[in-house]
Amino acid sequence: MIIAVISVIVVLFIIILWAVFTNNSLIAKKNRVKQCKSGICVVLKQRNDLIPNLVASVKAYMGHENEILTRIAELRSKVSNASESEQIKGGTEISSLLGKLNVAVENYPELKANEQFHHLQCQIAEMENEIQAIRRTYNAAVTDYNNAIEMFPSSIIASWRRHEQQELVEFPETEMAAVNVKELFK
Repeated sequence: MIIAVISVIVVLFIIILWAVFTNNSLIAKKNRVKQCKSGICVVLKQRNDLIPNLVASVKAYMGHENEILTRIAELRSKVSNASESEQIKGGTEISSLLGKLNVAVENYPELKANEQFHHLQCQIAEMENEIQAIRRTYNAAVTDYNNAIEMFPSSIIASWRRHEQQELVEFPETEMAAVNVKELFK
């Protein structure tokens, strides 16, 4: 009788310890996702602060690419006061437009030779690389978190504590399409 009571107490204690450790692990994974999302927003903010300088440098040389510059400026102002998810989506579109801008700049040797423009272009390229790295880190953290809340037995604690799946950073079809190199040389 005493052995049965002790066995039940030990089993309950193990279950409680497992629940506490699982809950703490889920909280840590959720906070990692938040940290990564915030990291994306910080780098997007830094890049958006550089964009007016780039646009001002480019405007002096480029007339017919104004639609790209206008769209970048519109998106920049739109995402500056948006939610984290909207900032990330807008940031993806800005990345795409900056790529088009770099291609358009190839037609202006005087601009490419401008030291200030070159410095800004390098800074933005560095930011783009950093954004890509943070997006990969974010997607890895989200996948780890989503797996933890979906897999048994941690899914029991996750549903009890109302953990919800997070979305991965998605890229628009235009960024996933093959680059038409012939078109770039026109």
